[in-house]
Amino acid sequence: MKIQFWSVGKPHETFVQAGIEDFTQRIQNYFSIEWVIIKPVKNAATLSVSELKKEEATKLLNILQKDDYLILLDERGQQFTSVALAEFFQQRANTGHKKIIFLIGGAFGVDDVILNRADFVWSLSKLVFPHMLVRLILAEQVYRACTILKNEKYHHL
Repeated sequence: MKIQFWSVGKPHETFVQAGIEDFTQRIQNYFSIEWVIIKPVKNAATLSVSELKKEEATKLLNILQKDDYLILLDERGQQFTSVALAEFFQQRANTGHKKIIFLIGGAFGVDDVILNRADFVWSLSKLVFPHMLVRLILAEQVYRACTILKNEKYHHL
């Protein structure tokens, strides 16, 4: 199974780069992993929020494959404990999905077409975080799930 972390926006900021790289490297001990940073829409400042989300949705749909399992990160999604996330992750692996994509949408969220395409909507918290921190938290939580599944000492029960 291959994991991809997609994020609409700018490249990783230096203040989180080292952490993201560290957890990404750790995850590679369990799964093939890749970051895909989707560049912001050109002339975004001239578009309404609705138009911007539609443009971003078009970009995403152009690279999303039919068989990709899409997990959208959104504060209105379902929340997990770390153990429940690991179990959810194991279920996805057991169903034979070749690629799981975790999507962090644009600054204003995603268009309904992406929300409807998502196979699952996951909330890290009811709080709203800056995108750069979401990237770091996502990488850490996926790594934590991997260690839970392997009964390793990173996660303390």
